[in-house]
Amino acid sequence: MKPLPVLLVALVSWWPSLALAQEAVNASYRGIGSIYYTFIWAILCYGLYDTFGKKAMYIGAPILAVAAYLALPAS
Repeated sequence: MKPLPVLLVALVSWWPSLALAQEAVNASYRGIGSIYYTFIWAILCYGLYDTFGKKAMYIGAPILAVAAYLALPAS
């Protein structure tokens, strides 16, 4: 259960769009979408770790991160 909080802390401090969830008047859903997809990514990475082990998480986490980034709505 230890890897999940570590991943969440790393993501919150690393991903700058999490701080920009509330944008200007002509805001898009990209900020809140990035928060949503970040949590989904962390849960899926923990699932990879729990099911297949650390090596599968090291391989699958970057692939899931790219997929989550590509799933964000256009700004």
